[in-house]
Amino acid sequence: MAGDPAANDNKYIVPALAQGLGILSLFGPERRQLTAPEIAKQLSLPRTTVFRLLQTLQSMDYVRCEPDKRHFNLGPALLNRGFEYLASLDLVEVAQPVLQRLRDQTGLSTHMAIRDGREIVYVCRFPARSAISSTVHIGTRFPAHATIMGRMTIFELGERELLDLFRDQPLKRYTRQTPTTLKALKALLAEDRKLGYAISQAFFEAGVCSVAAPVRDGAGNIAAAINVTAVDAHIDERHLHGELKDAVLAAAAEISRWLCQTSVAQPPYKEDPVHAG
Repeated sequence: MAGDPAANDNKYIVPALAQGLGILSLFGPERRQLTAPEIAKQLSLPRTTVFRLLQTLQSMDYVRCEPDKRHFNLGPALLNRGFEYLASLDLVEVAQPVLQRLRDQTGLSTHMAIRDGREIVYVCRFPARSAISSTVHIGTRFPAHATIMGRMTIFELGERELLDLFRDQPLKRYTRQTPTTLKALKALLAEDRKLGYAISQAFFEAGVCSVAAPVRDGAGNIAAAINVTAVDAHIDERHLHGELKDAVLAAAAEISRWLCQTSVAQPPYKEDPVHAG
């Protein structure tokens, strides 16, 4: 067995290290998640031993535990170690567990979107567990200029890039807050750059509050945006700018860190959806 040091008579073998590496070797493209009992069975190890090994590997980011507290998969510490499995990870796969934890932490719907020209496309969503939650589906498109998710994908574009993007068509109004001129949009983007995030109180849609932040790839460029969304609810602005903002920024930073570590293993990602802010 891969995790059984008895398979090698070398007296210098460190059993715990061999067992830990044996656990890591079990993961692959066809087996991305494993439970502790499955690992114990595969390696013929006591469950208590597997539990201690998993706790050690998790503390060093070599594995990570899923929200169900049962399944484990490979962690970010391995993303630049050349494992063939890691090359199959893409933006959505990296973001999913982070957005799910963000949903569970805040109780709000969480989403990720990428920009496609003048629009954003929702590529990942975890609806709130409450009766009222975001109803936008993966593949839904919204105008970049009229949503804070969209603004998070364009707030670092230069003057020429913004002009090329928006000069052909007028900026459509959706609410009284929608910028309808490039000058008005630039003013909002300048504020977004200062903050590094954006909040919405019915900016695009009545009854929808949201906090959004950008996600960066390995080169430091904005690759996507994420948000938390509350439907038919008014959230105090101090809360939006406080702990909700902190939670969204932390999630965006974690996804960005993963993308940075995977950028060596794969080329920059291309693009998937939920309730805009």
